[in-house]
Amino acid sequence: MTGNEGTIWVLVVDGAHARVVVPMPRRQFRTVTSFDAPGAHRLPGDVAATDRSGRASDGAMAERQAIEPRVDPKRAAKQEFLRYVAAQVNAAATAGQFGHLVLVAPVAALRVLREALEPHVASRVSGALAKDIVKVADSDLPEHLMAFWRPPAERP
Repeated sequence: MTGNEGTIWVLVVDGAHARVVVPMPRRQFRTVTSFDAPGAHRLPGDVAATDRSGRASDGAMAERQAIEPRVDPKRAAKQEFLRYVAAQVNAAATAGQFGHLVLVAPVAALRVLREALEPHVASRVSGALAKDIVKVADSDLPEHLMAFWRPPAERP
């Protein structure tokens, strides 16, 4: 490690947004970095990804039938984003940017994150909270994360 053994990263994630928050003096938290999935800010009417299945026509039958996708595209996109976030966290751990990691995400996202973390990073996970608070303002995080607050690590 490079002197950040005491640094705590709290990774707050959902399927489209992620941010790393760190403890600050006076029992506060501050966002130090964030990630958004491509298309996370797409409006509901945008055509790029819809819920409607494609259609296929059977030559012998006059009616058209829906083609069921093998994988739900929204679910696949969320999982891909979560694996990307885990890769960024893996790289940060390798670079010695933090010593302890707390994961905060909905249950399904926690499962994907844990699977995607490398063993040396998974061993740094000191807590987890199954909750979707990614859009909660920094100033309101203490009421959700106080169990994970520690005085900020002294920097050399």
